[in-house]
Amino acid sequence: MPFREINSKMVEATVVPGQRMFSQRGAMLAYRGDVTFTPNTVGGQGGVMSMIGRRVAGEATPLMTVEGSGTVMFGHGGHHIQVIQLTGDTLFVEADRLLAFDGTLEQGTMFMGSQGGVMGMVRGQVTGQGLFTTTLKGHGAVAVMAHGGVIQLPISPGRAVHVDPQAYVAHHGDVRNKLSTALGWRDMVGRGSGEAFQLELSGSGAVYVQASEEKL
Repeated sequence: MPFREINSKMVEATVVPGQRMFSQRGAMLAYRGDVTFTPNTVGGQGGVMSMIGRRVAGEATPLMTVEGSGTVMFGHGGHHIQVIQLTGDTLFVEADRLLAFDGTLEQGTMFMGSQGGVMGMVRGQVTGQGLFTTTLKGHGAVAVMAHGGVIQLPISPGRAVHVDPQAYVAHHGDVRNKLSTALGWRDMVGRGSGEAFQLELSGSGAVYVQASEEKL
């Protein structure tokens, strides 16, 4: 794993010759060694088509390529950082939550409507995250940002996890998602909590939930 957690809001990455990383622009806090930072103009590991796909999807958060030899400290906006290690599976995460990740990971986008049909599309509207999400696949590490810290909840067959859509950060594994309503009589008379929608995740994998309903 190239990331070392300095504290809950800063990570340090080791950069070695011949390997590259990608990070959100403006996320570099300090570095040691001979390291270069180049604005990403070709869409990262996925190339031009990956870049075009993300722009069409509204997932065009500016990235920079990090190369050389040394160590780099990353952080952004005082957000809490969670490091996720991928071992061949796919991580689904909103682009603006990406702090930094291994250049070996394959980048792409996915139309959320393809998971749960129309309800998947509704989820994008309710969460304000859009109808597409970024995907990272392969072996490597990803540092994502969240409000108030993150907890990882396992998802196993027959044991779905229900999440407040605003608290959702990311998920990985063979997971299906759909938006369900939890509208009861208290909501009808104005005494409910306001959490009338729930994101249901089922299958096999894990979901990351932040300790806040605030967007980045």
